[in-house]
Amino acid sequence: MTGIRIETLTRTYRAGQVRALDGVSLAIAPGEVFGIIGPNGAGKTTLLGCLLGFLRPDAGSITVDGHAPDDLAIRRVTGYLPERLTLDRWMSGAGFLAYHHALAGLAAASRARDVAAALERVGLDATAGARAIRRYSRGMLQRLGLAQALLGDPRYVFLDEPASGVDPAGVVLFRRLLNEARARGATVVLNSHQLDQVERVCDRVAFVSRGRVEAMETLAAGAAAARVLRVRAAGALPTREALALAAAGAGAELLEVASPLARFAVADDAAAARLVAALVAAGVPVAEAASEEGRLERLFLEGPAAPGGSA
Repeated sequence: MTGIRIETLTRTYRAGQVRALDGVSLAIAPGEVFGIIGPNGAGKTTLLGCLLGFLRPDAGSITVDGHAPDDLAIRRVTGYLPERLTLDRWMSGAGFLAYHHALAGLAAASRARDVAAALERVGLDATAGARAIRRYSRGMLQRLGLAQALLGDPRYVFLDEPASGVDPAGVVLFRRLLNEARARGATVVLNSHQLDQVERVCDRVAFVSRGRVEAMETLAAGAAAARVLRVRAAGALPTREALALAAAGAGAELLEVASPLARFAVADDAAAARLVAALVAAGVPVAEAASEEGRLERLFLEGPAAPGGSA
């Protein structure tokens, strides 16, 4: 398998007046969870449409395992969850999944069992499966759409805002399902504005702006990223001098104290771990320690450090 290859992709609208994609080049490896982020109107949805073969580029090329994205051999191993779900509202949830199970050419003998398993997989019980889709909440629709996208364990999964409209339990569920897809070797392409979730599940992320890939982040490299660590204590904090001393010993810097919260500057994951250990050793009842903002949030706020990245 060769994964996804995008070469100098250009797509325009309004007779060439609006350039939605401007020479995008990317390589997505088999088994990678790849995120696409960027401001509204950046070209993310257009890129996803081209990857799925729904839109024809004006120039450039896309191959998936060496085939065109709309090749039937690729369609058979592709799952897709669109941002705007338009489902057959008169059908039941189970009926909808059974219909798509048949469309996918999956075995009729296992259809009822597979549909029941798909519903359970996304946290919908048999009662919900028997209910008409028109009675589904927004979160239930997202769960059903994801269940349909994952039927047959596709090798390629494209998700456009998969956690939109779901409750926190649904967000945790989606994250677990993405990790399961990764574990079985699926290639996942995820477009989302929920940056914290993107950071948790993706291997790499492309920052798209004005139709171009402006930066590429390899999230496994986050261990080397400087950040502000926000620490919350379960009780009162010691004096500012004691906190500053503990921080300095761990190679960190105390920025602010407002008990029970304190903010520290750390250079990387190792420094953060040393800081927490030093605070605990100094008698601080640490209840929580978390980065104040993620790497992807900083990318939005500060812009890419080097245009183009590895695109």
